[in-house]
Amino acid sequence: MKTLTGSEGAVKKDHDCWMALAIAEAAKARAKDEVPIGCVIVRDGKIIARGHNLRESAQDPAAHAELIAIRKAARKLDSWRLLDTTLYVTLEPCIMCMGAIILARIHTVVFGCHDPKGGAAGTLYDLSDDPRLNHRVELVPRVLEVECSSLLSSFFADLRRRKKAAVPD
Repeated sequence: MKTLTGSEGAVKKDHDCWMALAIAEAAKARAKDEVPIGCVIVRDGKIIARGHNLRESAQDPAAHAELIAIRKAARKLDSWRLLDTTLYVTLEPCIMCMGAIILARIHTVVFGCHDPKGGAAGTLYDLSDDPRLNHRVELVPRVLEVECSSLLSSFFADLRRRKKAAVPD
């Protein structure tokens, strides 16, 4: 196991703290019976926007945690260019969200767990470093991975139980 130097340890601690806040956003989504995905966007050591999944509540296919947070951040900064920001999200972004991240010029994406069914930050696709695009995104995967993965696993296990219980014998 690699020992972290002082600055690496501090960065990991920061990533863990910000991801814990993204997890809190994911819990808000779960409380609304939404897939528990949460996001925070940070600049200069401060949260500038938060978001959580609202696809079911809003009946909006684009109401992903990342897009909600990106829109809030753009309004707060009065700019679509979210330069020098870091986006923390509990699940690897999809193609749509990575597209928005690239268009918004977000510098870094830190995510909790990989998405084997839709991940566009290394799993199915890697839009973060595509030379055909005009912006590159630094990726930091697997931050609080177990916690992020457990949120999703338990949500879908509960959903399957509820659906099974609703089916008459």
